[in-house]
Amino acid sequence: MTPSYKFSDAKSLPFWFTTVPVTADCAPASQDATYDLAIVGGGFTGLWSALKARERNPDAKIAVLEGKRCGQDASGRSGGFCAPSISHGASNALTRHPSEAETLIRLGQENLDDFARDLERYEIQGEFEQAGKLNVATTPWQIEGLHSMAQNYSRFGIAHELLVGDALKEKLDSPVYSAGLFEPSYGLVNPAKVVSELRRVCLAQGVEIFENTPVTSLKRDDDMMGVQTPSAYIRAKQVILATNSAKPLLKRLSMSFIPIYDYSLMTETLSEEQWASIGWLGSHGIADSGNQFHYFRKTADNRMLWAGFDAIYYYGSDRNDELLQRPESFALLADQFVLAFPTLADVKFDFKWGGIIDTSARTTFFSGLAHRGQVAYAMGFTGQGVTASRFAALTMLDRLGSFNTERTRLKMPRRFAIPFPPEPLRSAAVKLAQKSLAQEDATGKRGGFLKLLDTFGIGFDS
Repeated sequence: MTPSYKFSDAKSLPFWFTTVPVTADCAPASQDATYDLAIVGGGFTGLWSALKARERNPDAKIAVLEGKRCGQDASGRSGGFCAPSISHGASNALTRHPSEAETLIRLGQENLDDFARDLERYEIQGEFEQAGKLNVATTPWQIEGLHSMAQNYSRFGIAHELLVGDALKEKLDSPVYSAGLFEPSYGLVNPAKVVSELRRVCLAQGVEIFENTPVTSLKRDDDMMGVQTPSAYIRAKQVILATNSAKPLLKRLSMSFIPIYDYSLMTETLSEEQWASIGWLGSHGIADSGNQFHYFRKTADNRMLWAGFDAIYYYGSDRNDELLQRPESFALLADQFVLAFPTLADVKFDFKWGGIIDTSARTTFFSGLAHRGQVAYAMGFTGQGVTASRFAALTMLDRLGSFNTERTRLKMPRRFAIPFPPEPLRSAAVKLAQKSLAQEDATGKRGGFLKLLDTFGIGFDS
């Protein structure tokens, strides 16, 4: 059992929130108004949409409507891994989108490069570092998976390095992991700082941000769109829905993704000797290779984020804030931490929190238009949204402008998002998928239910 002292002083909030300077909330919307573009949601997707819309039209009147404070939900609770992918990885692109895999992989890398350039251009202090990511394996079948990944990377010219023995120990020394694949193009950020800085830049660019302003309904209003909030009625020529993990405003999207809860622990600050004891001397991020996987990384002040494994769906797609704390998941994570890093068995955890992943059956974001082309939406990032949200923002703006671009010609975002069934079938299907994934982790054999999902191009990943 996990010693209780490990959690005795742990704060029940994301560590990232404590690294951001305290500033006043933007005032909620209190008066009826008209805009060229109204954006619902103030996380990564919404703020990138606002900034990129401002770049395209310096004179446009743009509003962001956020139900809480910008970044308080999924964006600010993430691990901050910046993937050079918009397709949930090269293997997923090749398996589910073979006809455009090469394009998806190229655009994913270009998007990360442009993401980094935008951070520099706007002087966004988000602790961005392109330090790479190490994928580690524990079982023979996971090692085979790393070799398969390496083959795909070689095919598409993606830099990588397979590591075993002493070569692996130079990046991570753990009794649990026996092989690794390092990909240097991955980046890391402090997600709360990126959101805070995007918010700052948007305000400086004349974007109006209304916080603590939940949107309750959306409707047509003559040739405009009407956006209802508790204290104001907003009319806009165009609307972007960047609500991601929240309950969607469009009924058609209500079964296109499900909210999956993911949980995180953050250690106390570790000494150089402690880091050396596990061979982790670089600043790269790490993830293990199971279906139920951990992701872990360092912070600027030398803490370790240790997160993942549990992926919890609550009946009826419940999104109650109380579910952001789950003692069972925190205890399991702590036990697994000690197994992976026995030399750190006495390390305490200072923070514990949960977040919601907007999980699509396609495992990639999807985008579309509604209300005669005046409303655009993008969601279903399935845990890969830190950088893909920027690409999705540009895709929505392209589509609202009826532009013929490489982004709008992609089939992947436009593919119908296979709906999840209604309850109680939804919970039963999720439980069966999770049980099957756990069995594959334990045996290396893919069961009949997962093979059936593969046939229809359906996944359950994060």
